[in-house]
Amino acid sequence: MKDLRKILPLLGVEWWRIARAVALGALTLICAIGLTAVSAWLIARASQMPPILTLSVAVVGVRAFGVGRGVARYAERLATHDAALRGMTNLRANMYHRLAAGNAGSNSPLFTIKRGELLERVGHDVDEVGNLIVRAIVPAAVAALVSAGAIALLITMLPLAGLALAVGLLLTGVFAPWLAYRATASAEMDLVAARNVVSAQTLYLVENGQQLRVSGRLASEFAELDRADAQLAIANANSARRLGLANAITAFAQTVTVIAALWLGARALGPGGLLSMQPEYAAEFGGGLSGRVLLAVIVITPMAVFEATAALPGAAMQLRRSQTAAQRLLTLLNPRSNYRPALDFKNLSLNPQPGEAIAIVGASGVGKTTLLMQLAGLLPPSLQVKPLPNSLFISEDDHVFATSLLENLRVANGNLTDGDAVSALQNVGLGDWLHTLPNGVNTIVSSDATTVSGGERRRILAARATLSSATTLLLDEPGEHLDPHTADAVIKALINHTKQTGKTLIIATHRPAEAQMCDRIVQLTTCGN
Repeated sequence: MKDLRKILPLLGVEWWRIARAVALGALTLICAIGLTAVSAWLIARASQMPPILTLSVAVVGVRAFGVGRGVARYAERLATHDAALRGMTNLRANMYHRLAAGNAGSNSPLFTIKRGELLERVGHDVDEVGNLIVRAIVPAAVAALVSAGAIALLITMLPLAGLALAVGLLLTGVFAPWLAYRATASAEMDLVAARNVVSAQTLYLVENGQQLRVSGRLASEFAELDRADAQLAIANANSARRLGLANAITAFAQTVTVIAALWLGARALGPGGLLSMQPEYAAEFGGGLSGRVLLAVIVITPMAVFEATAALPGAAMQLRRSQTAAQRLLTLLNPRSNYRPALDFKNLSLNPQPGEAIAIVGASGVGKTTLLMQLAGLLPPSLQVKPLPNSLFISEDDHVFATSLLENLRVANGNLTDGDAVSALQNVGLGDWLHTLPNGVNTIVSSDATTVSGGERRRILAARATLSSATTLLLDEPGEHLDPHTADAVIKALINHTKQTGKTLIIATHRPAEAQMCDRIVQLTTCGN
């Protein structure tokens, strides 16, 4: 529960919105109970064939409760979903802000999380936390208010029937949700694990389908997705069975409560019973409060009251899902104290200066990328490496979004104009390619090989880096996938941009020609060397 308490403030939902939803939800069930109770009274009283005018108020009441229930339910749905959707929006915005600011990455190895799983967390897990409002908080608050009122109403008519209703509501409102919550604990972990595998495998197939087809691995990867989907179906079925058991308990308690109310009411109608003592008093009201009429109300009313607690087993399961989702989201935002970097660097002295270009060189696997990520604050720093403020890391596999070329560059600068985008692309050697596009910078591109080649993709990322407001640019192999002449031109463009803007450029490269163009070369060694 502590994880959920930590994540809830990030929803940023005003409590008056939730209170409004609870009030409307309570009004909906009050109308439902009122409709049932008044209808029961009307049918029972009409069987006594009283003057028609004595039924007029009840007829109006039935109509009012019937219309009011639908209107209140619609308003409650609007209010509840308004609060939940606002919360989901705020939570995503707060998460993106923290991740972009580096608060999470400075001590948490996000790069170890598969992209599909990361998408699952910021997508489905955020929805699960937001669903806590719709499916748990509001239903639980409504059930508590309406159940207390219904018990008090029934006690005024027949105390023992009110007590029976209280026991039944405790069974469906406390025991059944508790059982559902406990049963969901293990099933939810299986469900989350299966969903992560499906998401990761699906994204992998979407992004690499063409390559897998060429290599002949597409069928085997689809088979892996089918196996993961089968596991997800099994996990969903297990979860549904547990919810079904809780709902069975609710149905059983409702049936027993109605039978108990009927038995207790029948006994109260007998000689000396509570209801048997009311006819003379009720005669003043035209027989409207006679024992037999009240018995109909006492027996039928609990059937509507249980609507208040029917949603609570599902609410308990949602609480468990939201807790699991909150725990997974917090792993993105909070540091992992037991994490240690895979490499510690020695003999490393950067101290970058404004306008300086530095090349990080070393053998493959020595840790050039790890160093850049530590400098960017995306990995816990070693004793010799401290994160650089206002830095931007551009990796080899940074994403090119399925949108216009201009919008891809606006990731770095939201106020970018068409002219600025053209200049940035020309500076990295994409001017001729740009002229071949049907709509210029407004042409739709994506990361797959059908619209952008590997070399063009690298230069788009380089152009995006030059448009960033970061004062330190950290690029991992910016000349990768380019021919030597083009790679040299891109590095020169980046260095010229650094000199003109006073920024700092740090690149990791394995090409001596690229390193020689920089102001300083840092040879990377590890503790074992």
